[in-house]
Amino acid sequence: MHSFFLRAAAAAALIFLTACGGGSPDDAYRPPPLPVPTPNPYPYPNTYSCSNEGLIKSALSSLPTVCMLTSSGEIVFELYSDTVPNTVNNFLRYVADGAYKNTLFHRVDRDFVIQGGGYTSGMLERPPAYAPIPLEAREYNLPGTIAMARRSDPNSATNQFFINVKDNKDLDYQSAAKPGYAVFGRVISGMATVEAINAVPVYVYSDADLRPRQEVLIYWVQRLK
Repeated sequence: MHSFFLRAAAAAALIFLTACGGGSPDDAYRPPPLPVPTPNPYPYPNTYSCSNEGLIKSALSSLPTVCMLTSSGEIVFELYSDTVPNTVNNFLRYVADGAYKNTLFHRVDRDFVIQGGGYTSGMLERPPAYAPIPLEAREYNLPGTIAMARRSDPNSATNQFFINVKDNKDLDYQSAAKPGYAVFGRVISGMATVEAINAVPVYVYSDADLRPRQEVLIYWVQRLK
């Protein structure tokens, strides 16, 4: 898993964000230990369309938008194509491919980040389809922003992403030695869904591996505009 290098202060670690949680970015890439999260009792979506509220919020944005349906509810994001175009294009390429269909929020680091995009039910990895992208750490990791997970190499982000649950200043660009994580959008509808995912019970394997006890599904992600 990608993990952040996050929690330098709190737990002497960060997230990938090492496409998972707090420890070394490579920790989350180790084979997943048992037990894996139990299957979600609702494996199929109840709709394949974004809600009216989500469509209205999308229409009000001047930026590209996507709608994500999870087993905890809907989230709509606007994407910062004006400031981090390569990162947005990478994400939209995976969206267009349907790469996030039936994936998981596999990491829930409470009051820190929730992370997903790279695993399917049973904690089976969905490998990235494209090469890693250069880091565009130009925005701030504020509550409700979405950012790319990565390994220790700043230019290693592929398909995994995370949503900041709080103001994670430690994940912002600070220097060449602390290059931060590439924020590429923000939630414009559905923060209640983010908060619901943030509150689910988890298994704690390590600072970088905190898995929901029951799978939190991403049913689909669709581009709205």
